[in-house]
Amino acid sequence: MIKMIVMDVDGVLTDGTVMIGDSAEEYKTFNIKDGMGIVLALKAGLNIAFLSGRYSKALVQRAKEIGVAEIYHNAADKLSTLEKILKEHGFKKEDLAYIGDDLNDIPVLQKVGFPCAVGDAVKETKDASKYVSKEKGGKGAVREIIEHILRKEGIYEKAVQAFFNDKEAKS
Repeated sequence: MIKMIVMDVDGVLTDGTVMIGDSAEEYKTFNIKDGMGIVLALKAGLNIAFLSGRYSKALVQRAKEIGVAEIYHNAADKLSTLEKILKEHGFKKEDLAYIGDDLNDIPVLQKVGFPCAVGDAVKETKDASKYVSKEKGGKGAVREIIEHILRKEGIYEKAVQAFFNDKEAKS
């Protein structure tokens, strides 16, 4: 059973575009449907973590808005960060799903129970995954993958009901 979904950020939660303003302020675009998928996963009792090779204030803000407490920034070595996550939670690798899009995600994909790639991931990342979304990164892929996991685990309806019971839920 999947207990946690860990995901890359740029190219997964976003379309991979990074906008940098004149004052070096970084801007990212997040998909509301992906946010709702994450909220549903949380309502179903799954843990969510963002694992990024970069630091982003925009990601911190988005995580706060949708209730994700675990953000791992500047993770040049994503595999060692994954090992830390497993140890902190007492999970086995089979308990985790991971969503990635590029070559640096492959070592992590090879270590989790349910490796996933977004629809516009590079070929090697798709080949290392058990599930590849139809949707592209930043365009609903996270929502699609989460719904697939929730349905596969038989907890989708529970998540939807929990969402409707929570009057303060945001996506």
